[in-house]
Amino acid sequence: MGFSASLSGLNVNQQKLNVIGNNLANINTIGFKASTVQFMDLVSQSVGGSSANPMQVGLGVSTGSISPSFKQGGIENTGVPTNVAIQGNGFFVVGTASNRSYTRAGDFSFDAEGMLVTPDGLPVQGYSATDPATGNIITTGQPSNVVVPPGVLRAPTATTKFGTLSNLDSGAPVAATFSASVQIYDALGASHVATITYAKTGAGAWSYTMTVPGEDLAAGVPGTPSTIAAGTMTFTAAGKLNLVNGAAAADVAIPGPAWINGAAATPLSWDLVDANGVASLTGFAGPSATSSVTQNGAAAGTINSISINSEGEILATFGTGSSVTVGQLALANFNNPQGLVKLGSNRFGESESAGIANVGIAGTGGRGTLIGSSLEQSNVDIAQEFTQMILAQRGYQANSKSITVADELLVDTLNLKR
Repeated sequence: MGFSASLSGLNVNQQKLNVIGNNLANINTIGFKASTVQFMDLVSQSVGGSSANPMQVGLGVSTGSISPSFKQGGIENTGVPTNVAIQGNGFFVVGTASNRSYTRAGDFSFDAEGMLVTPDGLPVQGYSATDPATGNIITTGQPSNVVVPPGVLRAPTATTKFGTLSNLDSGAPVAATFSASVQIYDALGASHVATITYAKTGAGAWSYTMTVPGEDLAAGVPGTPSTIAAGTMTFTAAGKLNLVNGAAAADVAIPGPAWINGAAATPLSWDLVDANGVASLTGFAGPSATSSVTQNGAAAGTINSISINSEGEILATFGTGSSVTVGQLALANFNNPQGLVKLGSNRFGESESAGIANVGIAGTGGRGTLIGSSLEQSNVDIAQEFTQMILAQRGYQANSKSITVADELLVDTLNLKR
């Protein structure tokens, strides 16, 4: 029994040394998670006796578990826009819909077809479909391959809403005017300048006229501004927007102009009041001025560069100087990450012990956030590994000594006959 118990001790300590060796070998592996070994004793043999308590002799030791530790690894900035690190829980989803695997290593790149892939060529999963109504990425349903072909001409986005943050001087004389300009885009990506001209008609009362160059409209007269919207607005005694076109202050709907280049007529919305009821126009005693202009259109352009933000959104910068979200990375979380199966190449596979993958976007459902242009380093602690190596080595030596002592006792027993 002494031989077998000590032999089991040799085996488990050798196993622990193997795990430690693997951890140290991967000390510089991107996203690597170190494993830890836990021992447990084998069944004990009852030797009888008159003791009130059980009299048992252990039969040795076995490996109880070898589990990866998912504590956070250090984050290193690489400056590579397609690199991304996970801060917190979660895994990137890679592979195909029928053969997925999961990884913490975000050293991605684009292949020749513009698909985001891992170093070994597996496609990275995410969301690319866009909601036509809002222009936002649809993050429901199953993720698919993320494809962002660089240099490919991107379709233009027609302007559907615009706004200005302006003040109209309450102290201006009647008939005083003030103008603000907004650049808008039609469905073909051509730009047009819409000019809003305000004219004071009385105390706290103004009229507005919105025009575009006549040569831009199918029915326009070159050199003569064409009106696409007109109306009135009034302000309260406190300088807040009160009425627009005789009704409570609200956004102004403008029918889509018929452009001379044949672009589809796209209705416009002049955003005057936000979701919180705050108006973008004021009538305070101060110079008439416009502090900011917003609009949601963009001309056609090619992708010059990309970046990834904390929510996993892939932001593409176009030659027009605008940035648009062209995709979003998917993250997966598990009830028991320690139950995942290591597949090599920094990847993990699903198992019954891990549970079902909960796939979504970063920052939701218990999933961590992302850090762009960075990578998560290995979480191997070299000082801890060396300490455990010493303990495993001494354990191995102690068990080998036990075998030597058991052998000497057996030799002494055999020599009793001589």
